[in-house]
Amino acid sequence: MGSYDPKPEDRFTFGLWTVGNTGRDPFGREVRDALSPVDIVHMLADAGAYGVNFHDNDLVPIDATFAERDQIVADFKQALEQTGLVVPMATTNLFFDPAFKDGAFTSNDPRVRAYALHKTLHAIDLGVELGAKVYVFWGGREGTETDSSKSPADALKRFREALNFVCEYALDQGYDLKFALEAKPNEPRSNIYLPTTGAMLGFIETLDHPEMVGVNPEVAHEHMAGLNFTHAVAQAWDAGKLFHIDLNDQLFGRYDQDFRFGAEMLKQAFYLVKFLEDVGYDGMKHFDAHAYRTEGREGVKDFARGCMRTYLILKEKAAQFNQDSEIQAMLQEIHADDSALSWLAGGFSADKARRLKEQAFDRAALGARDLRYERLDQLTIELLLGAR
Repeated sequence: MGSYDPKPEDRFTFGLWTVGNTGRDPFGREVRDALSPVDIVHMLADAGAYGVNFHDNDLVPIDATFAERDQIVADFKQALEQTGLVVPMATTNLFFDPAFKDGAFTSNDPRVRAYALHKTLHAIDLGVELGAKVYVFWGGREGTETDSSKSPADALKRFREALNFVCEYALDQGYDLKFALEAKPNEPRSNIYLPTTGAMLGFIETLDHPEMVGVNPEVAHEHMAGLNFTHAVAQAWDAGKLFHIDLNDQLFGRYDQDFRFGAEMLKQAFYLVKFLEDVGYDGMKHFDAHAYRTEGREGVKDFARGCMRTYLILKEKAAQFNQDSEIQAMLQEIHADDSALSWLAGGFSADKARRLKEQAFDRAALGARDLRYERLDQLTIELLLGAR
């Protein structure tokens, strides 16, 4: 059993809005006092986090004067210096203000679209000033309740134009910045455009600067769509587009729960951690989650420590899986290759196509092979339960 205390190289981060969540929901008011950004930085440092992320208005209120903005940013910088925390990612709140009730970049109103860009450019400047290297876009209001209100083709065109604009802005300013798109199928809108990570990956290839844009998959959002999150992450990784990741937990078919990482679907969390560790993902591991509404300040600290501790425990379990002799023997048998078809390696050729068409296959033998996935899954469960 190893140490489960987080270290800087683990790259665990939280948003100001996560540990700063006051417990308000659609059916009840706040149950915790609001914390200042400075308080949150010190709380996260005490918990062992590596970094802190923010929406523009998590840090600077939307109606702050220039003088107030400068003082808030100065105090925040001082807290970062005192604690050693960094700001790896920033984003813009384009969903809370009533101006964005029908979307931001996809709004039918050109003045709203222009204001969304105005707000975003200022927020990008702030993020870069504080050290952010990744900038996330979550289009929470980019959608519809009724499709009679706007054409999805027009909406995608507007979204594309906005992203092209901010990419050009970053290049013009000389910013070392990448953008990550975060998908969600619904909530707060009935339907949100580009609802899954796969949809975002396809959309990125239509942009003027696809090399600058990747994805920020979130556990809860893919689970809301009934999808396997690890598969979405693997697709993003395979495409070279896993620029950031949001870790939390979520039951299928529910509203956006944002539970502590591993709190509900532990086996799925294990496969995710195993994938990230096996492929050598070295980006930020951002916990976009909230403490239960039952918790006070100490409970919020328990929540933050729990997210990181669970990841590290599952990381140890992944290493154990990779070293378990029975599990590895089963995997070796499952993936056994007698090299009879090694000539197929290396891609297409006319000769290979001819040989393949002439190849005889014993379908009965192929169908009769016993793969023993039941035993493999049971061994995995026993490993996770500490019985191995």
